[in-house]
Amino acid sequence: MIRLIAVILIFIPGVIAAIGIKLMRDTLFDEFHPIFLHTSVQFAAGLILFIGGLAFLGGFIIHRDRKKQLEKKEKKELQ
Repeated sequence: MIRLIAVILIFIPGVIAAIGIKLMRDTLFDEFHPIFLHTSVQFAAGLILFIGGLAFLGGFIIHRDRKKQLEKKEKKELQ
């Protein structure tokens, strides 16, 4: 169950980053979405979504790696 929650936590920011990439690509190819006021606003929103999703994924991976290193050090100290 915990692994399923972890996969969902990784999947959602990945989708958000993909939406950000799509918005930036649409801006470059002049596909304007009417919800945004201007193409530069659309590009900025896409950039924020992309950076936010990427930052969450990177933070999750760094946190997991640091936690595993700590567990390895504790096991060495017990031996």
